[in-house]
Amino acid sequence: MNTFNSIDTIITRWMATYGITVLRYSIGLIFIWFGGLKFFPGLSPAEQLAVSTIELLTFGLIPSFTAQLLLALFEVVIGFLLISGKLVRLTILLLLMQMAGTMSPIVLFPDVVFTKIPYALTIEGQYIFKNFVVISAALVIGATARGGKLKADPDFV
Repeated sequence: MNTFNSIDTIITRWMATYGITVLRYSIGLIFIWFGGLKFFPGLSPAEQLAVSTIELLTFGLIPSFTAQLLLALFEVVIGFLLISGKLVRLTILLLLMQMAGTMSPIVLFPDVVFTKIPYALTIEGQYIFKNFVVISAALVIGATARGGKLKADPDFV
């Protein structure tokens, strides 16, 4: 049992030391990848839903192609900021703004998100709902913006 505890302690300390960085990098990579696809019409599976959402939210003031490029740029910038670890609070704010737009089809286009409201999701709905994990990750990352750390060996009371 001592061997297990020793190995477990080493692994737990490694996770506490590097977990937030790995989380920033992985969420950043997702933003760069998914955003990068939007620079090329037809590559992103979320393209039509994203463009339709932006058109509705902006009352059609932003042309579809421009909206797609701006969204792509916005997502890629968020990704690079996450990976850089700089301006974390601003990055989390931008990410949460982007997530608000990404989640809005739940209300704006429920027929696209659900096959049976409110429990059976379409593939687009699954794509949207996985963002609850991204939002949760952003909150954890944001908790470190002022120097917060994970503690591998908490003091038990």
